[in-house]
Amino acid sequence: PLENPDFSRCFGRASFGSEDCARKVPRAFGNSTEQLVRMQSAAETALSRLAMAGFGISVGTVALNSVIFDVDGGKRAIMFNRFPNPFTGEGSGIQRAVIKEGTHFKFPYFQDPKIFDVRTRPRAIPTVTGTRDLQMVNITLRLLSRPDVEKLPTIYQQLGLDYDERILPSIANEVLKSVVAQYDAEELLKKREIVSQEVKEQLTARANDFHIQLEDISITHLTFGKEFASAIEKKQVAQQEAERQRFVVARAEQERKANVIRAEGEADAAKKISEALKFGPALVELRRLEAARDIAALLAKSKNVVFLPSNGGGGQGGGGGGGGMLLNIRD
Repeated sequence: PLENPDFSRCFGRASFGSEDCARKVPRAFGNSTEQLVRMQSAAETALSRLAMAGFGISVGTVALNSVIFDVDGGKRAIMFNRFPNPFTGEGSGIQRAVIKEGTHFKFPYFQDPKIFDVRTRPRAIPTVTGTRDLQMVNITLRLLSRPDVEKLPTIYQQLGLDYDERILPSIANEVLKSVVAQYDAEELLKKREIVSQEVKEQLTARANDFHIQLEDISITHLTFGKEFASAIEKKQVAQQEAERQRFVVARAEQERKANVIRAEGEADAAKKISEALKFGPALVELRRLEAARDIAALLAKSKNVVFLPSNGGGGQGGGGGGGGMLLNIRD
């Protein structure tokens, strides 16, 4: 079209916009304009078909998702019917059958699946309670729990999907308070395994009433208040003082027994001495000689004594005259 003289003349400055040019310019383009129109029409048709196809796929996807549902691993589902199902004969409300893992079909709007997590889940439950001797104790109980799969319809009807939140904290606190109240604070430390076993038995029985299975129960944290720690320290000091006093009493008792035995021995010896004196002064003379021997041995160790005179006063008079004794004679 650019080589057409009508096109060049019509697009000149003087004649642009005249009626003659308005008739000749479209003819200058000729078949090119018709091709562009056909291409544009074909593109619009293709885009329209593509949009319709996308819309159909979207509608199909929504429709498919409305008639199927998935139950993941470790989960179970129960079905809630808003109306009685005329095709299967099921009534309205929660159905008794438990749906296992996988992909399942449902009637849109008429059926609503309720999915439960049936895997074992941990839970820590702290509580503050009192012992038999009125001491406050902080206890943390760790539970591993899961629902009874066969009783899921009953659990949903009575408790709902958050059954563990409703039941476990309340029954755990109840059992802990009742068991701990039977023991003193000191017994809780010494008999921890017995206390834990008793809590496990009672809590398992209470959880079974609500169709909840407890895999494991353990006491992970047990502490007392500052008042109890101070009382324990004072008690230990008092026990040590009592032990010391018992030792003092036992020592005094032993000393008393020793004095009694000593006195009995001295009395027996005095009795025997008095009996011996009835037969003569021999015993007195023996004791005098023994005393003299001990004195002589003691004086012999002294460097200042070299002569021990006799009892006779140098041999004059007296009935016991005898010669003196020289001690520690050295060259």
